[in-house]
Amino acid sequence: MINSEEIMQLIESLIWLLAGVGVFIVGMNFLSDALEKSAGSGMKRLLEKISNNRFSGVGIGAGVTAIIQSSSATSVMVIGLVNAGVMTLMQAVPIIMGANIGTTITGVLVALKNDFFDMTMYLLAFAGVMMGFAKKEKIKLAGSLCCGLGLIFVGLEVMSSEQAFGNPLVEKLFIGIFEKVNFPLLLILIGVIFTALIQSSSAATGVVITMVGTGVLPLDLALFIILGANIGTCVTALLASMGANANSKRVALVHFTFNLIGTVIFAAIIWIFKDSIIHLLTSAFPGDDKMSLQMRVSLFHVIFNVTTTLCLLPFVKQLVKYACRVIKDKKEESESLSFKFVDDRLLSTPPVALMQVKKEIDYMASLVQENIKLSFVAMDSGSAEYGEKIAQNEAIIDFTNSELTKYLIRLSANVEASDERKIGAYFHVLNDLERIGDHAENFHEIGIEMLNRNITFSDKALGGINDMRDTVIKMFDVSKDTFENLNRDQLISLTELEQKVDDMKIELIADHFNRLAEGNCSIEVSPYYSSVVVGLERVADHLVNVGYSIVNPTGSQKIEA
Repeated sequence: MINSEEIMQLIESLIWLLAGVGVFIVGMNFLSDALEKSAGSGMKRLLEKISNNRFSGVGIGAGVTAIIQSSSATSVMVIGLVNAGVMTLMQAVPIIMGANIGTTITGVLVALKNDFFDMTMYLLAFAGVMMGFAKKEKIKLAGSLCCGLGLIFVGLEVMSSEQAFGNPLVEKLFIGIFEKVNFPLLLILIGVIFTALIQSSSAATGVVITMVGTGVLPLDLALFIILGANIGTCVTALLASMGANANSKRVALVHFTFNLIGTVIFAAIIWIFKDSIIHLLTSAFPGDDKMSLQMRVSLFHVIFNVTTTLCLLPFVKQLVKYACRVIKDKKEESESLSFKFVDDRLLSTPPVALMQVKKEIDYMASLVQENIKLSFVAMDSGSAEYGEKIAQNEAIIDFTNSELTKYLIRLSANVEASDERKIGAYFHVLNDLERIGDHAENFHEIGIEMLNRNITFSDKALGGINDMRDTVIKMFDVSKDTFENLNRDQLISLTELEQKVDDMKIELIADHFNRLAEGNCSIEVSPYYSSVVVGLERVADHLVNVGYSIVNPTGSQKIEA
């Protein structure tokens, strides 16, 4: 019988164990967030290389996951990109496969744990905390990275300490549990549930590796729990796909199917050839020391994910067809406005979200430019045929301005200081583009009203307007190139064109009043002519603001209505 004192010791040890798991998970989150922010440009470069080559897809998936230390975060990010239409299902599947390989790095780090390594990590955690008091953002970020990495090993040490597993009652408890729960399918289920609860296969693997190192969990049973952890990590992706489009749900389904197939195959092999597999792992890392025991589990985790990927990579098309057959496309009764490149799921990876915001603004700019051109085509031809297209584009422009502003506000809470300036610039660019869109609508309305009233510009007046319009259209190309490609060399050209438009406005208004004085122009034309000329000059001002946003994100060059 266990007396009350032993029960209290047992409870105390379990609390130490749970505390270790908690510190480990906090460290994982710290490390993941810090790596994600500091390696934002690296993730961008990798994602910009997305292609239909499945091998490069696996490499990108492994690389991104190695950067942010979370296959779940990679999966959610991929689902967000697929939902936004940036990535196809065929491109997404290899990346998901690669993510499973990238996540094995954490297990290897945990397995390398030794006294010298532990002391180094503890000092790193302390240094990270001290760096958090620095004023420079980069030092703070480096501090978060060091603190996260250190806390992982602090958590592991707490889990494997005498206070946790050193108590004979705790060892007896776990050994007794695993003696009764030694059926492979039940162990896999434990792995699934545990990983689903803590939302991290890396953390679950770390706990299992630690338990094997302390001797409370036999290696043959640990392998099945590791298999279950790979299925459990799919829960995050499945939850993220809820409310998304059909392709996003298919990504989550393929992720689950991929890990399920690998688990079934490996579970069958281990079940049948258990002694041979244990012998091979033991031969790879002989000895009974803690590191050897832990490295066996880590090695198996690497072999499982690499082998599963190599086996199923040739069947990407078949997996995609299967997912499309299971999840059918739904016919939507009514089309609603939505982003083309941005998705809420990308908020969990701010560098990628910011990259997609840029694409969304570029798309908005192309619609604004199209509306400017269409409004003048309608004015020149005296036709209302482009009115519907202009209205459709304007609805998207207004939606993008409003909703992307809200999105940026949410995103700004999670970005690093250097990206805050960029978000400030985007706020101003959205406002300027929306104003230009309003001017395009005004130009079209002027054309329609003149058509209805049977009023036309004189040839000389129309020639002046066309020259001014062509200069503004040229400014649009220069401004877009400056903003989209961060091309500072174009700023001088942009300023010169804007000055030319200002001079043209003065000249055209003066010529117009001279024609009125000479009786060569109808007074009825005057308000329309002035509105077009002034409107074009204001469009030019907004285009200068868009171009200069790359060097002056805190405010516009000119303030125009």
